[in-house]
Amino acid sequence: MKIRKLETEEKQNTRELYEEVFSEDSKSFVDYYYEEKLKDNQIYAVEEDGKLQAMLHLNPYELVVNGSKKDVNYIVAVATRENYRKRGFMSELLKKALRDMYADGETFTFLMPASENIYLPFDFRTVCEQNREYYNAADCANTDAVITEAKAEDAGEMAEYMEEKLAKRYQVYAKRSGAYYERLIKEYASDGGSLKIYRKDGKITDIKIDAEAEEVDGGKPKIMIRIVDIRRMLMSLRLKSFMGTCFTVTDPIVEENNRCVMITGTEFSGVMLMDGKPENSEGTITVAALASFVFGAKSIEEICKEDGVDMTDRMKEELGKIIPLSKIYLNETV
Repeated sequence: MKIRKLETEEKQNTRELYEEVFSEDSKSFVDYYYEEKLKDNQIYAVEEDGKLQAMLHLNPYELVVNGSKKDVNYIVAVATRENYRKRGFMSELLKKALRDMYADGETFTFLMPASENIYLPFDFRTVCEQNREYYNAADCANTDAVITEAKAEDAGEMAEYMEEKLAKRYQVYAKRSGAYYERLIKEYASDGGSLKIYRKDGKITDIKIDAEAEEVDGGKPKIMIRIVDIRRMLMSLRLKSFMGTCFTVTDPIVEENNRCVMITGTEFSGVMLMDGKPENSEGTITVAALASFVFGAKSIEEICKEDGVDMTDRMKEELGKIIPLSKIYLNETV
């Protein structure tokens, strides 16, 4: 088994594997994906018997986290050829990608799982469901807004509207730009869909999707997050009041995350982080439990029931002063 990151000119060679594994995707969508997404993504692949037998794509997004911009990779197109499954290819691809993302200074990564159970062993944790607004033809009769199909020339205005809306409501979201919407318009058009713009008095009041609602296992698609760098993650948080505690983090994949940290700060300063001394540690938390907590999926009491988590009462009290990143809007498909 040979794992490597493909060179730009090699990435098109994965299309055969993509079409074999994701046969439900239309040719027009795959055309769009391989024309647009390969411009700036990374692809890791496993070579065996002279061919690419497994792959993992990292599609880059600029996210806003507590008002600060972060470059974050969206993991998509995780695939192994049927005859080569159960050989650990996916496991090694994920580990390699996570370690490389750490080396590149990334904070966390996310994905939309076909099954959550696939990614739980790699310390991904479900943090939210996607919540997309879909257009209904009945809207035309029930609103006084003017509804039009979005075009490339609308992209800048759409970005300005949504960026203002998301910034007011969410702590974590993909930053909107003209380029973001130009690409998204192409994405929906590739499968026969579109984006609908609602305007009143010439100003945008809403944007909805005119396409078949996407489901995974009969429900809304879920988003799972995996912390890549625990120090960068903790430094991204805000606090309710003055706090300070020392604890140990464990991570079975990214070795550099196994450390004792001293976290302190105020609601004004934000988080300040230092290396802690093991003898001063007030508890231990796994990287997976930390993700569940900082992204608001579980409370302190809930993560304390997980294997590998142990805290003093004082540590619980201090961590309770962290404001979780629970307001998440990650609705991207690829």
